[in-house]
Amino acid sequence: MSTIKAIVLYGYGLNCDHETTFALELSGAETDRVHINELIGRQAELRSYHLLALPGGFSWGDDHGAGVILGLRLKMALRDDFADFIRAGKVIIGICNGFQVLVNMGLLPGLDGDYFQRRVALIHNDCGNFRNAWVHLRVRPTRCPFVKDLEQLELPVRHGEGKFFAPEEVLTELFQRKQVVLQYATPAGDLAQGRFPDNPNGSLRDIAGICDASGRVLGLMPHPEAFISAFQHPTWTREKDSWRRQGLPYLAPPGVGLKIFHNAVDYLKSHFS
Repeated sequence: MSTIKAIVLYGYGLNCDHETTFALELSGAETDRVHINELIGRQAELRSYHLLALPGGFSWGDDHGAGVILGLRLKMALRDDFADFIRAGKVIIGICNGFQVLVNMGLLPGLDGDYFQRRVALIHNDCGNFRNAWVHLRVRPTRCPFVKDLEQLELPVRHGEGKFFAPEEVLTELFQRKQVVLQYATPAGDLAQGRFPDNPNGSLRDIAGICDASGRVLGLMPHPEAFISAFQHPTWTREKDSWRRQGLPYLAPPGVGLKIFHNAVDYLKSHFS
Protein backbone atom coordinates (compact mmCIF):
# COMPACT_ATOMS: atom_id res chain seq x y z
CA MET A 1 0.00 0.00 0.00
CA SER A 2 1.29 3.47 -0.89
CA THR A 3 2.47 5.76 1.89
CA ILE A 4 0.07 8.59 2.56
CA LYS A 5 1.95 11.86 2.71
CA ALA A 6 0.65 14.92 4.52
CA ILE A 7 1.87 18.52 4.54
CA VAL A 8 1.26 20.88 7.46
CA LEU A 9 1.98 24.57 6.90
CA TYR A 10 3.70 26.75 9.50
CA GLY A 11 5.01 30.28 9.85
CA TYR A 12 3.86 33.89 10.34
CA GLY A 13 1.77 33.24 13.45
CA LEU A 14 0.39 29.74 12.81
CA ASN A 15 0.97 27.95 16.11
CA CYS A 16 -0.75 24.54 16.05
CA ASP A 17 1.48 22.96 13.41
CA HIS A 18 3.37 20.63 15.77
CA GLU A 19 0.16 19.27 17.32
CA THR A 20 -1.43 18.77 13.91
CA THR A 21 1.69 17.04 12.61
CA PHE A 22 1.71 14.73 15.63
CA ALA A 23 -1.97 13.84 15.14
CA LEU A 24 -1.40 12.98 11.48
CA GLU A 25 1.66 10.89 12.29
CA LEU A 26 -0.31 8.98 14.93
CA SER A 27 -2.89 8.35 12.24
CA GLY A 28 -0.35 6.75 9.93
CA ALA A 29 0.56 9.59 7.57
CA GLU A 30 4.14 10.48 6.70
CA THR A 31 3.99 14.17 7.57
CA ASP A 32 6.16 17.18 6.74
CA ARG A 33 6.00 20.60 8.38
CA VAL A 34 6.58 23.07 5.57
CA HIS A 35 7.02 26.82 5.88
CA ILE A 36 4.53 28.91 3.93
CA ASN A 37 7.36 30.49 1.91
CA GLU A 38 8.75 27.06 0.98
CA LEU A 39 5.40 26.11 -0.53
CA ILE A 40 4.92 29.44 -2.31
CA GLY A 41 8.55 29.38 -3.49
CA ARG A 42 8.10 25.77 -4.67
CA GLN A 43 10.88 24.27 -2.59
CA ALA A 44 8.02 21.97 -1.65
CA GLU A 45 5.42 20.87 -4.21
CA LEU A 46 1.79 20.48 -3.17
CA ARG A 47 1.32 17.73 -5.76
CA SER A 48 3.76 15.52 -3.83
CA TYR A 49 1.24 15.13 -0.99
CA HIS A 50 -2.16 13.56 -0.45
CA LEU A 51 -3.35 15.71 2.46
CA LEU A 52 -2.88 19.39 3.22
CA ALA A 53 -3.48 20.72 6.73
CA LEU A 54 -3.85 24.43 7.41
CA PRO A 55 -3.54 24.58 11.20
CA GLY A 56 -4.78 27.02 13.79
CA GLY A 57 -3.07 30.14 15.04
CA PHE A 58 -3.08 33.81 14.14
CA SER A 59 -1.45 34.14 10.74
CA TRP A 60 -0.12 37.68 10.27
CA GLY A 61 -1.64 38.53 13.66
CA ASP A 62 -5.14 38.51 12.09
CA ASP A 63 -4.30 41.89 10.52
CA HIS A 64 -6.97 42.90 7.97
CA GLY A 65 -9.13 40.05 9.34
CA ALA A 66 -8.39 36.50 10.39
CA GLY A 67 -6.88 34.44 7.57
CA VAL A 68 -7.15 37.22 4.98
CA ILE A 69 -3.45 37.75 4.22
CA LEU A 70 -2.50 34.07 4.16
CA GLY A 71 -5.55 33.24 2.08
CA LEU A 72 -4.67 35.93 -0.44
CA ARG A 73 -1.02 34.84 -0.66
CA LEU A 74 -1.91 31.22 -1.25
CA LYS A 75 -4.63 32.07 -3.76
CA MET A 76 -2.44 34.39 -5.81
CA ALA A 77 0.60 32.10 -5.83
CA LEU A 78 -0.91 28.62 -5.92
CA ARG A 79 -4.43 28.86 -7.31
CA ASP A 80 -3.83 26.27 -10.04
CA ASP A 81 -1.97 23.97 -7.65
CA PHE A 82 -4.92 23.95 -5.24
CA ALA A 83 -7.39 23.31 -8.05
CA ASP A 84 -5.29 20.39 -9.32
CA PHE A 85 -4.91 19.04 -5.79
CA ILE A 86 -8.68 18.91 -5.30
CA ARG A 87 -9.36 17.49 -8.77
CA ALA A 88 -6.88 14.70 -8.03
CA GLY A 89 -9.14 13.45 -5.23
CA LYS A 90 -6.90 14.58 -2.38
CA VAL A 91 -8.05 16.13 0.91
CA ILE A 92 -7.63 19.42 2.76
CA ILE A 93 -8.41 20.29 6.37
CA GLY A 94 -8.44 23.84 7.69
CA ILE A 95 -8.65 24.19 11.47
CA CYS A 96 -9.67 27.49 13.07
CA ASN A 97 -7.34 29.97 11.33
CA GLY A 98 -7.03 27.38 8.57
CA PHE A 99 -10.82 27.44 8.17
CA GLN A 100 -10.68 31.22 7.92
CA VAL A 101 -7.99 30.90 5.24
CA LEU A 102 -10.07 28.43 3.19
CA VAL A 103 -13.08 30.74 3.36
CA ASN A 104 -11.03 33.74 2.27
CA MET A 105 -9.50 31.77 -0.60
CA GLY A 106 -12.95 30.66 -1.70
CA LEU A 107 -12.11 26.96 -1.48
CA LEU A 108 -15.02 26.79 0.93
CA PRO A 109 -17.87 26.38 0.45
CA GLY A 110 -17.06 25.57 -3.20
CA LEU A 111 -20.75 25.20 -4.00
CA ASP A 112 -21.24 23.02 -7.07
CA GLY A 113 -17.46 22.94 -7.55
CA ASP A 114 -17.31 26.73 -7.95
CA TYR A 115 -14.00 27.47 -6.20
CA PHE A 116 -12.21 30.76 -5.52
CA GLN A 117 -15.45 32.66 -5.00
CA ARG A 118 -15.95 34.00 -1.49
CA ARG A 119 -19.50 33.12 -0.49
CA VAL A 120 -19.33 32.92 3.32
CA ALA A 121 -17.41 34.61 6.13
CA LEU A 122 -16.10 34.04 9.64
CA ILE A 123 -16.54 37.24 11.60
CA HIS A 124 -16.10 38.55 15.16
CA ASN A 125 -17.75 36.56 17.94
CA ASP A 126 -21.07 37.95 19.14
CA CYS A 127 -19.79 37.82 22.72
CA GLY A 128 -17.26 40.52 21.81
CA ASN A 129 -14.16 38.71 22.96
CA PHE A 130 -11.87 35.74 22.40
CA ARG A 131 -13.34 32.38 23.41
CA ASN A 132 -11.23 29.52 24.77
CA ALA A 133 -13.65 26.79 25.84
CA TRP A 134 -14.79 23.24 25.18
CA VAL A 135 -17.88 22.85 23.02
CA HIS A 136 -20.22 20.03 22.09
CA LEU A 137 -20.84 19.28 18.45
CA ARG A 138 -23.37 17.38 16.40
CA VAL A 139 -22.21 15.71 13.19
CA ARG A 140 -24.65 16.04 10.29
CA PRO A 141 -25.20 13.51 7.49
CA THR A 142 -22.55 14.37 4.91
CA ARG A 143 -20.20 12.88 2.35
CA CYS A 144 -17.20 14.30 4.22
CA PRO A 145 -14.78 11.41 4.97
CA PHE A 146 -13.24 13.17 7.97
CA VAL A 147 -16.31 12.53 10.15
CA LYS A 148 -17.13 8.95 9.17
CA ASP A 149 -18.78 7.02 12.05
CA LEU A 150 -18.98 10.13 14.23
CA GLU A 151 -22.29 11.47 15.58
CA GLN A 152 -21.38 13.71 18.52
CA LEU A 153 -18.07 14.99 19.80
CA GLU A 154 -16.52 17.47 22.18
CA LEU A 155 -13.59 19.68 21.18
CA PRO A 156 -12.06 22.98 22.30
CA VAL A 157 -12.44 26.29 20.46
CA ARG A 158 -9.93 29.14 20.62
CA HIS A 159 -10.90 32.10 18.48
CA GLY A 160 -12.04 35.69 18.33
CA GLU A 161 -13.47 35.58 14.81
CA GLY A 162 -15.45 32.36 14.56
CA LYS A 163 -19.02 33.43 13.81
CA PHE A 164 -20.12 31.70 10.61
CA PHE A 165 -22.03 34.14 8.44
CA ALA A 166 -23.63 33.82 5.00
CA PRO A 167 -26.69 35.09 3.15
CA GLU A 168 -29.86 33.09 3.81
CA GLU A 169 -29.88 31.59 0.32
CA VAL A 170 -26.32 30.31 0.76
CA LEU A 171 -27.14 28.82 4.16
CA THR A 172 -30.12 27.02 2.65
CA GLU A 173 -27.99 25.66 -0.20
CA LEU A 174 -25.30 24.43 2.20
CA PHE A 175 -27.86 22.39 4.12
CA GLN A 176 -29.57 21.13 0.98
CA ARG A 177 -26.24 19.97 -0.47
CA LYS A 178 -25.24 18.38 2.86
CA GLN A 179 -22.14 20.56 3.13
CA VAL A 180 -22.76 21.51 6.77
CA VAL A 181 -20.61 19.03 8.67
CA LEU A 182 -20.69 20.21 12.30
CA GLN A 183 -23.11 22.23 14.40
CA TYR A 184 -22.73 23.51 17.94
CA ALA A 185 -24.84 21.57 20.41
CA THR A 186 -25.72 21.22 24.08
CA PRO A 187 -24.10 18.52 26.26
CA ALA A 188 -27.25 16.44 25.65
CA GLY A 189 -26.73 16.64 21.89
CA ASP A 190 -29.52 19.10 21.06
CA LEU A 191 -28.70 21.96 18.74
CA ALA A 192 -27.52 25.09 20.56
CA GLN A 193 -30.03 27.23 18.63
CA GLY A 194 -27.70 30.20 18.87
CA ARG A 195 -27.60 30.20 22.66
CA PHE A 196 -24.35 31.20 24.36
CA PRO A 197 -22.15 29.50 25.54
CA ASP A 198 -23.21 26.30 23.73
CA ASN A 199 -22.85 28.32 20.55
CA PRO A 200 -19.68 30.22 21.52
CA ASN A 201 -19.65 32.82 18.76
CA GLY A 202 -23.17 33.37 17.41
CA SER A 203 -22.66 31.31 14.23
CA LEU A 204 -25.76 31.31 12.08
CA ARG A 205 -27.67 28.03 12.33
CA ASP A 206 -25.01 26.86 14.84
CA ILE A 207 -22.58 26.06 12.00
CA ALA A 208 -19.16 24.99 13.31
CA GLY A 209 -17.74 23.32 10.20
CA ILE A 210 -18.49 22.90 6.50
CA CYS A 211 -17.08 20.97 3.56
CA ASP A 212 -16.94 21.64 -0.17
CA ALA A 213 -19.19 19.95 -2.72
CA SER A 214 -16.83 16.97 -2.97
CA GLY A 215 -16.70 16.51 0.81
CA ARG A 216 -12.90 16.37 0.69
CA VAL A 217 -12.19 19.94 1.80
CA LEU A 218 -13.16 20.45 5.44
CA GLY A 219 -13.04 23.62 7.49
CA LEU A 220 -13.94 23.72 11.18
CA MET A 221 -13.46 26.15 14.04
CA PRO A 222 -12.96 23.55 16.85
CA HIS A 223 -9.51 22.01 17.24
CA PRO A 224 -9.40 18.21 16.73
CA GLU A 225 -5.61 18.16 17.18
CA ALA A 226 -6.17 19.45 20.73
CA PHE A 227 -8.06 16.33 21.77
CA ILE A 228 -6.13 13.28 20.59
CA SER A 229 -5.67 11.90 24.11
CA ALA A 230 -7.97 11.71 27.13
CA PHE A 231 -5.21 13.48 29.09
CA GLN A 232 -6.07 16.69 27.17
CA HIS A 233 -9.66 16.79 28.40
CA PRO A 234 -10.32 19.00 31.45
CA THR A 235 -12.05 16.14 33.33
CA TRP A 236 -9.32 13.52 32.92
CA THR A 237 -8.21 13.69 36.56
CA ARG A 238 -11.80 13.06 37.67
CA GLU A 239 -12.02 10.08 35.32
CA LYS A 240 -8.72 8.74 36.60
CA ASP A 241 -9.87 9.03 40.21
CA SER A 242 -13.11 7.20 39.36
CA TRP A 243 -11.09 4.28 38.00
CA ARG A 244 -8.76 4.38 41.03
CA ARG A 245 -11.72 4.11 43.41
CA GLN A 246 -12.74 0.93 41.61
CA GLY A 247 -9.23 -0.47 42.04
CA LEU A 248 -8.61 -0.32 38.30
CA PRO A 249 -5.76 1.24 36.31
CA TYR A 250 -6.64 4.28 34.24
CA LEU A 251 -6.11 3.42 30.59
CA ALA A 252 -6.57 6.78 28.92
CA PRO A 253 -8.36 6.28 25.58
CA PRO A 254 -7.59 8.35 22.49
CA GLY A 255 -9.43 11.64 22.25
CA VAL A 256 -12.21 11.83 19.68
CA GLY A 257 -10.26 14.40 17.66
CA LEU A 258 -7.83 11.70 16.59
CA LYS A 259 -10.67 9.89 14.79
CA ILE A 260 -10.98 12.81 12.37
CA PHE A 261 -7.36 12.42 11.26
CA HIS A 262 -7.57 8.62 11.18
CA ASN A 263 -10.63 8.86 8.95
CA ALA A 264 -8.83 11.09 6.48
CA VAL A 265 -5.79 8.82 6.27
CA ASP A 266 -7.95 5.69 5.93
CA TYR A 267 -9.93 7.35 3.13
CA LEU A 268 -6.74 8.24 1.26
CA LYS A 269 -5.34 4.73 1.70
CA SER A 270 -8.47 3.32 0.10
CA HIS A 271 -8.10 5.65 -2.90
CA PHE A 272 -4.33 5.86 -3.37
CA SER A 273 -3.18 2.29 -2.72
